[in-house]
Amino acid sequence: MNLFPLLLFVHVLGAIIAFGPAFSFPIIGAMSGKEPMHANFGTRVSLRLAQVQLTPLALLQGITGLSLIYFGHIDLFTSTWLLIAIVLYVIALGYAGAVQSPAVKKVIELSGGAPKPGAAPAGGPPAGGPPAGGPPAGGPPAGGPPPELMAAIRKVQQGGLFLIVLIIAIVFLMVTKLSF
Repeated sequence: MNLFPLLLFVHVLGAIIAFGPAFSFPIIGAMSGKEPMHANFGTRVSLRLAQVQLTPLALLQGITGLSLIYFGHIDLFTSTWLLIAIVLYVIALGYAGAVQSPAVKKVIELSGGAPKPGAAPAGGPPAGGPPAGGPPAGGPPAGGPPPELMAAIRKVQQGGLFLIVLIIAIVFLMVTKLSF
């Protein structure tokens, strides 16, 4: 039985499902920036999508990719395009895990963290919290978000752009099989 067509199907479908949401993260971020009261939620949604969909399926890409090389009898060392794509894939996975994910978690922490079970519903102050309409204790000053939060957001935006460029480069190499 030839497993190559099935592996290719799983590889392509996995790529679509895994990396499709990555192109929606900038939209979620832009909307969150326009509605600061929802920014923390938008960031948590993006992180959760990365944790339960993007990362596991990105790892599956490596498994199906290596399987395609094996079952397709592809000579890895004569396929420059494939070697470059693999290096970019490893860089993307490493950057996403070591830099991007912690940066997103920092934005969540700086923008209020995840709500605790039993917390007051949205729009109402937590029990014993500041009066409605007043700034939260230790919250951002009336002039806007703290500089540390803005720096963390910029880092996440730049990291997201870097990862999207890597994804585009990998897809380009896979589709064109450009030789160098």
